[in-house]
Amino acid sequence: MKASYIFLSALFCLVLSLASCNTKEIKDEETPALTQRVKGDMAVYGLACDGCNDTVIVLLPETMGDPVTYNVFEAKRKGRVLGKIQIGDKLCVMLNKKDSTKADLVVDMNKLMGIWCYIVMPKLRDAANMSASMEEKMMDNMSDSLKAIYLIPREYGFYLKPDWQAQSVGYVDDNNSLADESPVVYPALGYFTGWHLWNGQLMIASGTPNFGKNGQIKITDARNDTCSIDYLDDDSLVLSSDGISRSYYKKDNINELNKKAKAIANKLKKEAISAAVNTSN
Repeated sequence: MKASYIFLSALFCLVLSLASCNTKEIKDEETPALTQRVKGDMAVYGLACDGCNDTVIVLLPETMGDPVTYNVFEAKRKGRVLGKIQIGDKLCVMLNKKDSTKADLVVDMNKLMGIWCYIVMPKLRDAANMSASMEEKMMDNMSDSLKAIYLIPREYGFYLKPDWQAQSVGYVDDNNSLADESPVVYPALGYFTGWHLWNGQLMIASGTPNFGKNGQIKITDARNDTCSIDYLDDDSLVLSSDGISRSYYKKDNINELNKKAKAIANKLKKEAISAAVNTSN
């Protein structure tokens, strides 16, 4: 236990020293600093120590000092210990308001980081102006060849990075006239820029990207969206917001995912060009 504590203390000091070199004063809507702390966040943060089990967690707090033990028996029973905790993992802990020795929620931040995806399908462009029965009828009347061309599933998601930055998965800049020629449209995907936790909830920063000719990107309309973390393990994540839940699966290579998304978008552009030529003739 003593050796483990010394190792974790040294590791924590290293993390803090690195953070102090890169931290700057920020506003709430910007990418969070390495302190992980934003206004109104009452969570306790630290590193998991030897001794964590289904009944208790042992935490080396971010303020250093001695490891603190919290009872998580009820939280574990209710599925509120999110992620399989390993020694050295960064933890976010929400304490019981009546008993500070108990934790109501534990989030393993190391398990939360990574590439999380879900599948989306396109809808008919004018689906918003149709009844559900009319949309279904038009889909049924679409030939198999057209379905093969246009009804292509895409992977959306986000990449939560260790440095508190975030990146969209499957994002394609298709704001052009050719995209408007396609009979189908994919759901909008946010352009994610950062993330942090706020009282045990996941908060993701996003905005509208403006791509300059020199390759630089300027973000406008910055916003923060907060979701409850309902489930988390090594390869599954469930988030909910405003009564709507979404399940995610974990992937390893963001470059392949974005390459595939661009290939699908380019295919639809070619079909739009072909359709425009045939119409003019």
